[in-house]
Amino acid sequence: MSNTEEPADTPSEEEDFGDPRTYDPDFKGPVANRSCTDVLCCMIFLLCIIGYIVLGLVAWVHGDPRRAAYPTDSQGHFCGQKGTPNENKTILFYFNLLRCTSPSMMLNLQCPTTQICVSKCPEKFLTYVEMQLLYTKDKSYWEDYRQFCKTTAKPAKSLTQLLLDDDCPTAIFPSKPFLQRCFPDFSTKNGTLTIGSSMVFQDGNGKTRSVIELRDAANGINKLLDAKSLGLKVFEDYVTTWYWILIGLTIAMFLSWIFLILLRFIAGCLFWVFIIGVIGIIGYGIWYCYQEYTKLQEHPSSVLTIYDIGIQTSISMYFELKQTWFTFMIILCIIEVTVILMLIFLRNRIRVAIILLKEGSKAIGYIPSTLVYPALTFILLSICICYWVMTAVFLATSGVPVYKVIAPEGNCIHENQTCDPEMFNTTEIAKACPGALCSFAFYGGKSLYHQYIPTFHVYNLFVFLWLINFVIALGQCALAGAFATYYWAMRKPDDIPRYPLFTSFGRAIRYHTGSLAFGSLIIALIQMFKIILEYLDHRLKRTQNTLSKFLKCCLRCCFWCLENAIKFLNRNAYIMIAIYGRNFCRSAKDAFNLLMRNVLKVAVTDEVTYFVLFLGKILVAGSIGVLAFLFFTQRLPVIAQGPTSLNYYWVPLLTVIFGSYLIAHGFFSVYAMCVETIFICFLEDLERNDGSPARPYYVSQPLLKIFQKENPQTKKQ
Repeated sequence: MSNTEEPADTPSEEEDFGDPRTYDPDFKGPVANRSCTDVLCCMIFLLCIIGYIVLGLVAWVHGDPRRAAYPTDSQGHFCGQKGTPNENKTILFYFNLLRCTSPSMMLNLQCPTTQICVSKCPEKFLTYVEMQLLYTKDKSYWEDYRQFCKTTAKPAKSLTQLLLDDDCPTAIFPSKPFLQRCFPDFSTKNGTLTIGSSMVFQDGNGKTRSVIELRDAANGINKLLDAKSLGLKVFEDYVTTWYWILIGLTIAMFLSWIFLILLRFIAGCLFWVFIIGVIGIIGYGIWYCYQEYTKLQEHPSSVLTIYDIGIQTSISMYFELKQTWFTFMIILCIIEVTVILMLIFLRNRIRVAIILLKEGSKAIGYIPSTLVYPALTFILLSICICYWVMTAVFLATSGVPVYKVIAPEGNCIHENQTCDPEMFNTTEIAKACPGALCSFAFYGGKSLYHQYIPTFHVYNLFVFLWLINFVIALGQCALAGAFATYYWAMRKPDDIPRYPLFTSFGRAIRYHTGSLAFGSLIIALIQMFKIILEYLDHRLKRTQNTLSKFLKCCLRCCFWCLENAIKFLNRNAYIMIAIYGRNFCRSAKDAFNLLMRNVLKVAVTDEVTYFVLFLGKILVAGSIGVLAFLFFTQRLPVIAQGPTSLNYYWVPLLTVIFGSYLIAHGFFSVYAMCVETIFICFLEDLERNDGSPARPYYVSQPLLKIFQKENPQTKKQ
């Protein structure tokens, strides 16, 4: 068919979206003779990577991850670090825990009281004044008390002098170590919160305090330690269940492989397996949530637990509330109804998606190496993530201890100023702000490197996003080149060259690093703007009104739409790059024009193919998730005995579900890229050829017939 024989979908498409492709007898698929594209962007990208490596090395020299692992006293010394005077003192002790309710607590992220390293926590109530009275009769009382004082402390000081020198706590009370810190040893007696069997105690300053005040102070510190507490418990659960998690992920990998193989032979039947499986799994979730909701409604819990006290994380408490299960049930019902409605309204388009999946199965069958490529992508992404995390940790722990003035009442004009703990009591600040402390704040310095650490954190995050998107783009371009080679082979598989994926990957790296970096840079910039928006929202949350919240939601929606639109355009641009070897902008323009010239055909496929593949991902993740749930909650004792000493069963459960989804996504994304590449090549095929013996179509007849049925304009005159 000549260029004038194929009618456009609308009269004005040719002039608005470029001219259709013309017949070229020499075109046999991806162009072999190509040159480097977007060289400037390639150079910038390589310079950024070199800078990123240098930043990691500098951070490694200056940083010390131990600072994030060990608690630090008011002098900036680690508790429990080997080779130091605190080697046997592994626990952090707070002189006056009640000060942790001060407003400066959350402003400075530091409790405004002296903190020292101790070997054990106090086991009884005792004030400094009581200790002095008992000291005259038995000197062992001072030996017990001095464990919680500075090394320079003496037992003969008056209470006024003690408060001025801040050498000892005015009182100690029964405590237990928690996260390497001494916290009050709370207990319940007849439903009443107590400490050491008492509901009140003396604070050493002549005041009687209640246990509730102490609990509030402990909760103030807990707000800063919740993340670390959760992290430690999660780590313990991972240590206990890592073997079972790997088994679950391995099963997910084999299940994904089986589905991909079956798609080639029974795509239509397997689609209904997807549908029934997804609806069944969601239905099981609805039923289970209803059972839990009914159980909690009939037997509400009235026992005061550690979660009510607030010392430990309260995440598990939500699973003991009937409102939580009711909310889950409503969400799952909405998802169930949405899936059913989409199946009803998209039933015709799903037939097209199944044909495309069958065609994609043939391509993957002829190029099986494409099923292994997700493993390479996973390895590259893991390297990027690990490097980013390590660089961030070393940056955060770079520098020397920095001390700042902290006032318990938060009314000192010198608060947050840097200070020297050795000379603080002799300075004017100590006189102007009675009770103020010169406490360790963070690790930093005054050198040029330390001044730009916040900037380095931003750079670390930005290059990380750029690299992640580049790895994804590289995979998409390499797969597109391999599948385009398959499509443009007239006699399959005889005309398919050897190692098409390896050849395509080599071309992408050698010639198009700059173009891939260009496309991934756009996505990274959008994601960076989204992160900045979330950061500003977090910092300004308390000052927001209804209008600002509305604008924030609008911005989130706009950035989400923009990111997904750019990702869609980028994928098609990478396909054109893999085929023709042109720069990013030209390829994006060509892909956009091609899609717009065939907008009705695009509307037929739309996102239906991705919806079908999404159902497959949900089925894999959901199936493994249900099995993991039954296993980790001890509901499969007949098959295997699950671990019994978990802090949170949802830790390995969510890991298995999320990991299974990522594995399924990795395998099914190969299918998605295959289908999209075949579709773009199909549109090019319709424009280049007319189906005659001289210019035959490369597309398979089933796919051609289904599009001719859905789009009469596709039929040739």
